[in-house]
Amino acid sequence: MKKLDDIDLRILTLLYKDADITNKELASQIGIAPSTCLERVKRMKNNGVINNAFIDINFKSIGGNIEAIAAIKLQPYSELIVNNLRDDLLKLPEIVSLYHMGGSYDYFIHMSVKDSEHLRQFVFNAITSREEVTTVETSLIFEHSRSGVLPIFDEE
Repeated sequence: MKKLDDIDLRILTLLYKDADITNKELASQIGIAPSTCLERVKRMKNNGVINNAFIDINFKSIGGNIEAIAAIKLQPYSELIVNNLRDDLLKLPEIVSLYHMGGSYDYFIHMSVKDSEHLRQFVFNAITSREEVTTVETSLIFEHSRSGVLPIFDEE
């Protein structure tokens, strides 16, 4: 893969802050032609630098009044069990994100539900009912913020 240059990093910085920016506006802010900008974005997508673009939804506006994180321990622990849990949970509309972890817990699950009873039933039915789940620790999220600043990792 070709090394990213300063223009690529500037494109990524702006897209990371606002993935909804138009190609024309992106090119204008960087000072390059829209066709050049579009080709660079396409190249970074093809090379796996850019995987996807997402929108940030206010879950409360669509009925998700409670967000929570469930920390989960699995036993036995194997690639098949980890992958099956991931694949099964990602099909559920309550799931916002899954994090396969190292450390004390095997998964952190970010979920959005309509109320406390929905949360209770979801945790019972989708998580604790699974044989491989030995521990579930659920915490409420009061606020979630995402940085709009792209991490930069300078090469030494």
